[in-house]
Amino acid sequence: MTLLPRQPGRILGRGTWRESRYVADILRQETVGGALLLIAAVVAIIWANSPWRDAYTGLRDLTIGPHSLHLDLTLGQWAADGLLAVFFLVAGIELKREFVAGDLADRRKAALPIVAAACGVAVPAILYVVTAALVASGDDANQLSAIMRGWAIPTATDIAFALAVLAVIGTHLPSGLRSFLLTLAVVDDLIAITIIAVFYTESLNLLWLAAAIVPLAAWRFLLQRKITNPFILAVPGILAWAFVHSSGIHATVAGVLLGLLVPVNRAVEDDPDQHSLAERLEHKIRPFSAGFAVPVFAFFAAGVTIVGGGFTAALTDPAALGVIIGLVLGKPIGIFVSTWAMSRFTRAELDSELAWTDVFGLSLLAGVGFTVSLLIGDLAFGVGSERDDYVKFAILFGSLVASLLAAIVLRLRNRVYRRIHEEESRDTDRDGVPDVYEGKGQSD
Repeated sequence: MTLLPRQPGRILGRGTWRESRYVADILRQETVGGALLLIAAVVAIIWANSPWRDAYTGLRDLTIGPHSLHLDLTLGQWAADGLLAVFFLVAGIELKREFVAGDLADRRKAALPIVAAACGVAVPAILYVVTAALVASGDDANQLSAIMRGWAIPTATDIAFALAVLAVIGTHLPSGLRSFLLTLAVVDDLIAITIIAVFYTESLNLLWLAAAIVPLAAWRFLLQRKITNPFILAVPGILAWAFVHSSGIHATVAGVLLGLLVPVNRAVEDDPDQHSLAERLEHKIRPFSAGFAVPVFAFFAAGVTIVGGGFTAALTDPAALGVIIGLVLGKPIGIFVSTWAMSRFTRAELDSELAWTDVFGLSLLAGVGFTVSLLIGDLAFGVGSERDDYVKFAILFGSLVASLLAAIVLRLRNRVYRRIHEEESRDTDRDGVPDVYEGKGQSD
């Protein structure tokens, strides 16, 4: 059996059979995680707008942890700083695998998702600044400066929500679109965590930051020796998290650093019959991240009160309007236009399986911002502040609009691909691999 590689010079082309299986596996897990995320957010919103809203606020603001170690955090902060570090650990592992053995390892393949992700960050940020400046034109300089702290909120794509929507409405869309969304989200996460580390660090303690090198090195040493016992790995992992947190940098950065230090062997990653260390570790952590860590964070972060005039106030707030415009318009404009430009001004061509309508639908779907957007909103305006509540509403509203627009476009395209998919998925030689991934007329 000969497995067909991607066609050179094609963008968003069909991946290998191994890549397709990998994407399908992630889709299954993230779809469940996206459903739990949605449930947690809905419960939080209902509770925060009920007569018992004070109980929700009290639970979110309950402080636990040792003060001597600067870990006397509220439950909301523990979810944002602690549980989201697990989410970024998974993102770090994905990023490492992509750079070593995935699409990002090939400069030609890496160019598109990197450029698209960068433009998908820059355009929403620019639209946020322009929108907020126009709406807040009558405010004084201090108020305008405070509003501008939220420029990065609409720049992030929530992979769990986006994949959940894609799994429901795009059951027969080409695998190249799903792979592109995953790779785009990985690069997006890297840019987001860089923004958090650089622009939302109030103070920096170099001593604590230097101390984090020791547990990070121990983590790397244990994995190189193939020691994957979770209780053993938890020791350097927690220490690295605590030291980074004490340094003043947001603790989720520790998760990305730990993920990037996971060894990745390209030869093993390319072998469809083997499971690499990075793949096994990711498979152990992802269910906890998608099924518990992110939904719990969403529960504490999404509880915005919109009764009593909050809805009208949010829709007229400069920061909230900037977030909505950034997610609904900025994300699709940045991603779609940059993808079209890569095709127009380079030798790359859109894969023959796809239409530009598919790319546009996927670009709309990238406007679903939730987890990281909520995190940046908390960092920009402070948990529980009035503007933070407005921004949370804007994130939820903008993500809902983006997902509905994407659903309309991709649902129509999905009908077109359903019949094509049924024919391509035939496995006439019964070897477990669809014939479309094999050379015609060739066998084992």
